[in-house]
Amino acid sequence: MVLISLGIVLSFGFARFTDKDFELVKSLDIFYSLFRELNLFYVDETDPQELIETGIESMLSSLDPYTTYIPESEMDDFNFMTTGKYGGIGSIIRQSGDYVIIVDPYEDSPSVKAGLRAGDKIISVDGISTKDLNISEVSEKLKGTPGTDVKLIIQKPGDNKNHTVKITREQIQIKNVSYAGLLDSNTGYIRLSNFMLGAGNEVKQAFQELKSEGIENLVLDLRNNPGGLLIEAVRVCNIFLDKGELIVSTKGKVKQWDNEHYTTLEAIDSEIPLIVLVNRGSASASEIVAGAMQDLDRAIILGQRTFGKGLVQTTRSLKYNTQLKVTTAKYYIPSGRCIQALDYSHRNEDGSVGYIPDSLISEFETRNGRKVYDGGGITPDMVDSMESLTPLSIQLYSQNIIFNYATHFVVNHPYNPEIKGFSITDEQYLNFIDYVKDQNFSYETNSEKALRDLIKKAKTEKYYEPAKNEFNQLKKKLQHDNEIDLERFKPEVMELINEEIIGRYYYQAGRLQLSLETDNQIKRALEIINNDSIYKNTLAYTK
Repeated sequence: MVLISLGIVLSFGFARFTDKDFELVKSLDIFYSLFRELNLFYVDETDPQELIETGIESMLSSLDPYTTYIPESEMDDFNFMTTGKYGGIGSIIRQSGDYVIIVDPYEDSPSVKAGLRAGDKIISVDGISTKDLNISEVSEKLKGTPGTDVKLIIQKPGDNKNHTVKITREQIQIKNVSYAGLLDSNTGYIRLSNFMLGAGNEVKQAFQELKSEGIENLVLDLRNNPGGLLIEAVRVCNIFLDKGELIVSTKGKVKQWDNEHYTTLEAIDSEIPLIVLVNRGSASASEIVAGAMQDLDRAIILGQRTFGKGLVQTTRSLKYNTQLKVTTAKYYIPSGRCIQALDYSHRNEDGSVGYIPDSLISEFETRNGRKVYDGGGITPDMVDSMESLTPLSIQLYSQNIIFNYATHFVVNHPYNPEIKGFSITDEQYLNFIDYVKDQNFSYETNSEKALRDLIKKAKTEKYYEPAKNEFNQLKKKLQHDNEIDLERFKPEVMELINEEIIGRYYYQAGRLQLSLETDNQIKRALEIINNDSIYKNTLAYTK
């Protein structure tokens, strides 16, 4: 313990040893002493690695959710999150009973080349049964060095026979741009789903291809994009902004890490009318792009208020091939505002994290003098309410009813339908209703859940018995009927079925393309961008 303390002291240097440094050394000594005593005297055997990792995780959880410890065992997953690359067969898998099934194979992936399809059940991997294995365990067995083979035994939907499939692993590259195409004859559309390595280049290529088709407007969709690499956000902005524009600056405790990020190339097109779609799931790098476009009056932001993540993380290498991902700075978009919503540095008395109060929110101006604000995400120039799914649709989806029906549908319809305008018929929807009945499907509406909770509280407070008849009457009135609900919410349920089915033939890009046909926010974007006066007036000087 003395040697450890001395080593820490020497690492700081005697000349600059401060009271804060002493407190650090003292705390580390206490921690080491406590850990040693636990390891020696605790009544049961302890796992030193597990104890330390639990201590690390608890310590970091007191800061913010983005500061995390990455053990050696999770480095592959971490690298995948930043690069989008891994060695494997290229499929999303999901638990289904005792086994896992293929849910969403990537287009042109090794799994697709080997004939795997959504709904296929994985019985074994390289001779090892997957029964009762969880998703992460099966996933690890499917991953491996590109060029190596993996042998699977699978069962096809509607076929109980075992099929042996040999797949050669490849380097899988997840696309940042999940779909690009035309919304109408002169409006292009790019769906950017991530900001992993290469995002800027993918958007650039997609945009250039759309320009070659003669587009005059563009919709950039950042909805549900959780962000990623800051530099890729700058590169995306550079496609639409000329060289020398400040996009984002970072400021933290270590001053030499403070930085300003400017566009470094000439824009591909700095004039094309542009709408950026955002929602509550747009975070981090998505907010840098949306915020910079808003602050510089380069695009109209349409949708819902964004998540509000204004923090920057840096990875620091630790011993034994581990790393620390640590929040090192806040970022500021061109107007000078930081859009961080949650205040992790000033927690409530119960330890919870609160939003930055309205009293501390400041007003800023865009280049044209429009008012914008900090303290909680990007507020769109045009707010469009988000359509939420009904509890019926959520449960049909989460209980795999829609997924399994789509699997059943594709087995009986082995042809590729047209994406545009695709929909199951009314007769097929009636078949779906019969299918739901056969699955013994049940769910609880929000109203039923609220009443159940109210009855529970009334019983606890002894108010239930006097009002028992009224509760029972209300329960009858609120009780839903599956068949009636399936008819009442038919358009919404049909949309989900249609998208799931078309995804079986045309993968993620096809599913997205079909969803645009019924997307009300896309319709609103087209109305705005095709009306020159609305577009220009929205971005004009407002004083």
